[in-house]
Amino acid sequence: MAMKEDEPVISLNEDVEHETKEKVLQRYFLQEWELVKSLIDVIVADRRVSDVSAVHKIRSIVDKYQEQGQLLEPFLQSTVSPLMSIVQSRSIELGTDSKSVLEVIKPICIIIYSLVTVCGYKVVIKFFPHQVSDLELAVSLLEMCHADTSSTSMREESTGEMEAKCVILLWLSILVLVPFDISSVDSSIVGDHLLGGAPPPLVLNMLKFCKDYLSNAGPMRTMSGLVLSKLLTRPDMSKAFSSFIEWTHEVLSYVKEDVMDHHFRLLGAVEALAAIFKAGSKKVLVDVVPLVWGDISVLMKSGIASRSPLLRKYLVKLSQRIALTCLPHRSPSWRYVGRHSTLHANVSQNASIRAQSSENDGMEVDSISDINAGFQQEEDMDIPDIVEEIIELLLSGLRDTDTVVRWSAAKGIGRVSSRLTYSFSDEVLSSVLELFSPGEGDGSWHGGCLALAELARRGVLLPVNFPKVVPVVIKALHYDIRRGPHSVGSHVRDAAAYVCWAFGRAYLHRDMRSILEDLAPHLLTVACYDREVNCRRAAAAAFQENVGRQGNYPHGIDIVNTADYFALSSRSNSYLYVAISIAQYDGYLHHFIDELIDNKICHWEKGLRELAANALAALVKYDPQYFADSVLEKLIPSTLSSDLCKRHGATLAVGELVFSLHQCNHVLSSDKQKHVAGLVPAIEKARLYRGKGGEIMRSAVSRFIDCISSAHIHLPEKVKRSLLDTLNENLRHPNSHIQNAAVEALKTFIPAYYAKAEDKIAGDILLKYQEQLKDPNAAARRGSSLAIGVLPYQYLVTGWKFLLPKLCTACAIEENPEDRDVEARVNAVKGLVSVCETLAECPECSVYHTEEDKMPLLLFIKNEVMHCLLKALDDYSVDNRGDVGSWVRGAAMDGLERCTYILCKRISKPTSNENENNQTFALFDNNIATNLVGSIVKQAVEKMDKIRETAAKVLQRILHNKKIFVPYIPYREKLEEIIPNNADIEWGVPTISFPCLIPLLQFSCYSRFVLSGLVISMGGLEDFLRKSSLTALLQYLDASVTRKNTNQSSREFILSNDIIWVLQEYKRCDRVILPTLKTIEILMSKKVFLNMEAQTVVFCNGILESLNVELKGTKDFSKLCSSISILGYIASIPCSSNLEAFSRLLTLIGHRFPKIRKASAEQVYLVLLQNSSIIAEDKTDKALEIISETCWEGDIEEAKRQRSELKAMAGLEETPTQVIISKNYNDKKPIIIDENASYASLVDSSGF
Repeated sequence: MAMKEDEPVISLNEDVEHETKEKVLQRYFLQEWELVKSLIDVIVADRRVSDVSAVHKIRSIVDKYQEQGQLLEPFLQSTVSPLMSIVQSRSIELGTDSKSVLEVIKPICIIIYSLVTVCGYKVVIKFFPHQVSDLELAVSLLEMCHADTSSTSMREESTGEMEAKCVILLWLSILVLVPFDISSVDSSIVGDHLLGGAPPPLVLNMLKFCKDYLSNAGPMRTMSGLVLSKLLTRPDMSKAFSSFIEWTHEVLSYVKEDVMDHHFRLLGAVEALAAIFKAGSKKVLVDVVPLVWGDISVLMKSGIASRSPLLRKYLVKLSQRIALTCLPHRSPSWRYVGRHSTLHANVSQNASIRAQSSENDGMEVDSISDINAGFQQEEDMDIPDIVEEIIELLLSGLRDTDTVVRWSAAKGIGRVSSRLTYSFSDEVLSSVLELFSPGEGDGSWHGGCLALAELARRGVLLPVNFPKVVPVVIKALHYDIRRGPHSVGSHVRDAAAYVCWAFGRAYLHRDMRSILEDLAPHLLTVACYDREVNCRRAAAAAFQENVGRQGNYPHGIDIVNTADYFALSSRSNSYLYVAISIAQYDGYLHHFIDELIDNKICHWEKGLRELAANALAALVKYDPQYFADSVLEKLIPSTLSSDLCKRHGATLAVGELVFSLHQCNHVLSSDKQKHVAGLVPAIEKARLYRGKGGEIMRSAVSRFIDCISSAHIHLPEKVKRSLLDTLNENLRHPNSHIQNAAVEALKTFIPAYYAKAEDKIAGDILLKYQEQLKDPNAAARRGSSLAIGVLPYQYLVTGWKFLLPKLCTACAIEENPEDRDVEARVNAVKGLVSVCETLAECPECSVYHTEEDKMPLLLFIKNEVMHCLLKALDDYSVDNRGDVGSWVRGAAMDGLERCTYILCKRISKPTSNENENNQTFALFDNNIATNLVGSIVKQAVEKMDKIRETAAKVLQRILHNKKIFVPYIPYREKLEEIIPNNADIEWGVPTISFPCLIPLLQFSCYSRFVLSGLVISMGGLEDFLRKSSLTALLQYLDASVTRKNTNQSSREFILSNDIIWVLQEYKRCDRVILPTLKTIEILMSKKVFLNMEAQTVVFCNGILESLNVELKGTKDFSKLCSSISILGYIASIPCSSNLEAFSRLLTLIGHRFPKIRKASAEQVYLVLLQNSSIIAEDKTDKALEIISETCWEGDIEEAKRQRSELKAMAGLEETPTQVIISKNYNDKKPIIIDENASYASLVDSSGF
């Protein structure tokens, strides 16, 4: 009674749970449902689509759920039913003869078809109306759409014709299932019987339309095949069915390979036949099997099938359905039934199995003989010969080159085998297993795995066959065949994981118990170490499926939680975290080690070999003795292998293992140490640095030396010198990766083996690197700078007074252009800073030297090193890679920060001696602080995003460093407000950084630094950067309008003086002058600098003086154009400088470049319109007429004559024309400059 009383509660809870699910779907998954519902309500109320944009909105929302269409299913009825009702009712009202009905239904069909593409047609057509009277209506609508061909094939411009055809065809696919004779529905038949039992006209129309659509390349082909499969398999359609089979016979027999339309018709015919053989009964189809199979067997061997994967897929699908038609529809008793489709059945089955587990322990051996005896009773089934031929075709389909064909063939093998006898099915399994022979290609292995999975899912693969199948699956899990510079096999490994997944779902635990322990280590090996993320996830999913369904697996839940979907997305995380966590459990460590040694250390991808070496070293902690005894024995001989990948991976692995063993406090035997020590000399003796792969071997050897140095492996003196020579040789290599690896190795090698070296050895090493700082070979200079930076304190302390000046010299741009190398300067900056840190902050130095002894070093850092680094911030070298000087500037900013901390750390320490205290505070002063902050701020407002971000973050760390306080920074409190201690600020974004940093213009100590960097951004070529910086500057200037400042203290006044300073400071430096002129032009166009009273005259005079210098002999088109605009603005304002600016414009009217003459004339015209005081009023009209009617791009002599007339009108004196005289006194003829030749060069350089 208690159970009965609880039943209503359970049903009530189910209803509540169902309602909650609906609300959850509506709230979280279909978040736009309210919008969709409102748009559909408007369409239903208007009974048509009034606003086409509503259709596009609904379609864009629905398309988001392309991969999760089931989330829309709860809303389909409230969406599809009212829309189809509109199609039905409006078609009846307007009539199918009116074209206006298409205008109504097409937009609606677009919405319905969007739901079909997302959710699938089988779910959507449930909500279509299916009255008998709708059949003629749908055929009439299809006829109208068939005649309308005005649409375009582009999805964005679709008028709905294709969608309307598809929706109507889907509608017909359920309407043709009416349980009445279609002739009784056809209104065109008036009482008389059809002659000879011919199909009614309604059917003939549908057949005609569907045959036409079978030739279509779009989705109408599939929809028409669906309609034909429902229509022709009706009992009253035998004549139509025979007629259609004859038509398909003609299509399949007529193979014309050069006609594309016939190809699509062929695809449609085969697809329609496959749909018919799926829906039809055996009684209807068995008579046409010989004819259809004959056509298929011929077509499969034709050339058109060999070139069309889709055709082969349809042929394989049709073949398997023909075989199913020929075989009896039954479920053989020998099939394995492991799990039921319902939870209740599975729970009951598991309970009975557990209850009888003690009785069934010995059943497995006895049941095999009993089952075999039962199989004999089914051997009398007659299997047609055609089925054997089809099975051969399906087996060959498993070897196909295309995945879609192999997948279809695998499903066919599973379906057909489930209808066969046990002996015949076992033969099929044997044929499938033959696909895994070594001589077969990757396609055969992939198809074989898919077939095994299908056989297992359908219960055709019995547990008795596991001993034959499981070894093959394990091989497939590790299938990877090298082909040239890459490998193939990821699809095979993925399919093998699918087989294991199918095993877990298909079989009971008592049958899987024997093979699960074999499969699990291999699945986890693939899950952790496979190169492809899809294979790692597939193997993990298969393991999870087996753990969840088989149960009682040791540590299964823990492993599943560790190797989850997201943890395996990163290859490095899989190798270095997931695998290490799993290896702690019994049974996995040695499988992981074997996988890494056999397959991953010798992998073709360099990055994977490096990752595998690190992963192997990470496993050492679980069994150090095994690694020292067995693993090293396997790897050391491989370092001399002829295979580049193998010896590279082995070299890395040996080094990482030795270092990891040292970290585990495991001491190698003297014999092992001897073998390890002789590895590098053996590699050099075998000359393995030469030829292809020599570079990666050099990197590997450097890493190996780094590892054995960290492990303090005993080395003979001869080997030590050999290894040092190897590192020195690698330091001179032009490859930066090799140099960096050699530097890292030298960093540990010198302290490990030469820390207590004699002064002569240390001096020789240091002297060699010093000499290489001036080596003509740029690569040698790069490596030596980095090497000096990692030398220990005792190597540097005696010779730093000679070393540091040489490093400072190496940081500067080389005088000889041929010797210039930006990477050498970058490395010199890094080496210089590293040496300073080693000498000033090394813990060992306090034992031998006091702070007073280090004072000369600190003063050198203050006076020379800081100056050198500040000078490096002016490195704007450019080559074909772009602004390569930015590399030097970035390194210099980092070096300035580190050297600042070196100096300021001493200031924060109190001293008792007053004299010493004064000397300490002299290490850092106001001048250094101002130049430091100003130079970094300059970089923070320039054009490169990366440099701006680097500079801002350096300044941020200097201002907010809690350990070391940097004193003497002017306006520190304001700087801390402008640059807050917030790590989330994106300083590289112009719209964020410029509004923050431009207010520094108000501080006189920083304004010139900021402006010299800001003009680079404002006058640059990048439009977004220019707009962002200009907007920020104008906002800064507008903020001063509200303040009551005197003219001398206004922001505009200060900015004008700073611009004049920039023009004078960077005289004839086009890198700065050109963007500065563009900045002035932009600001003047915004009416800046034109209303400063007396300062305007000073500013204009300063600009004119700079233009005199910059325009002298220049051919730079951009500079000339900017200067012309600036002169026009100056000449237009009423000040004493306007006449001089106007005179310059008139001079440029006679320039040798026609474009410049024209631009100057346009500016003169604008000046005369804006400033009437330049020329007398009675002459202004005449001057404007001359300017407008003269062709300034024409003859230069005519332009000069007109210029003379304009100068006379303005009262300006005509300067005599200068003729360039040849410097060769023997040549008495003047050199006439060819205007056209100069202009041609101008066009080439300016891009016109």
